[in-house]
Amino acid sequence: MEPNLRFGIAQRQSFFQRFLLWTELLDPTNLVISIEKIEKSRQLLFTNEDSARSNLDDQRIKDAWKMSLSTVHPDSSRLIPAVFRPAAFLPLTAPMVFLSMMPAKGIMSMVLPQVSFYAYTTAFTIINGNASYSHTPVERVLLGGGVFASSAFLGLLPQLAQMKYSLDNLWIKKALPVVIFAQVSGLSTFASRSFESTRGIEVVDKEGSVLGHSRRAGRKAVRETAVSRVLLFGTSAFIPEVFTYFYRRTRFFLQKPWSLWTTKLSCTILVMGLMVPASFSMFPQIGRIQCSKLEKEIQSLTEETELFYNRGV
Repeated sequence: MEPNLRFGIAQRQSFFQRFLLWTELLDPTNLVISIEKIEKSRQLLFTNEDSARSNLDDQRIKDAWKMSLSTVHPDSSRLIPAVFRPAAFLPLTAPMVFLSMMPAKGIMSMVLPQVSFYAYTTAFTIINGNASYSHTPVERVLLGGGVFASSAFLGLLPQLAQMKYSLDNLWIKKALPVVIFAQVSGLSTFASRSFESTRGIEVVDKEGSVLGHSRRAGRKAVRETAVSRVLLFGTSAFIPEVFTYFYRRTRFFLQKPWSLWTTKLSCTILVMGLMVPASFSMFPQIGRIQCSKLEKEIQSLTEETELFYNRGV
């Protein structure tokens, strides 16, 4: 069985335990682990399956799990490209979120952050989603391109409206971009992984045996990931805006107005530094679903009451 899948099935972790695990998996040093070290860690988990499953206090085993979980896809067992590993998510998206929420001073300053953000998050969502549904590379590329183009267009609408109509209402000017930013992020996740809910994803028993492809499990996986994205980006955009609103009224800002950018960027990074592991931890990466909620043809293949699937990130 794929070690990462085995880990998710064996470990019934609480939200707090998942949060602590993600703080380790999001360590930026996971981006520069050599392929040789990853292969050695995987070999250790394969050859010492029983000890790897039970002796999680062994430092060698803990390090092996950290390297495997942070760099290898649990469905395909393939190495995740460094730029799309979970550890790269915060360093790359935090500046994009900050720039997307700053007032635009021209077309380029308005378009580039949005285009960069949705190009990266669309690719990240597809690569780190479930890979067990039937598809061709061309289909994934076309789907990703379509989602990226439509998300970037929708994301630009609030700023285009403000440029055209000069909206002065504070709530519309500040709240509308945040709401649309969060909603488009969720819709982008739904669309990026739409094949999972229409074609079905693999569900397995506790031994890792594939019982079939379930559209219901696919819908559950996509829905949970989309909810976590809305919470992540909605909170990460909303709190810095509220902070900025009050910061502008302080004496320090009146004396040093140039400090706004630095302070808001720091606030955005701080909020996202908490929200990224929190959103990734909302639901287990290896999801569980009652067999009674799956398709009849899958129910007839097993007597297990609970089955498993890769929700993705």
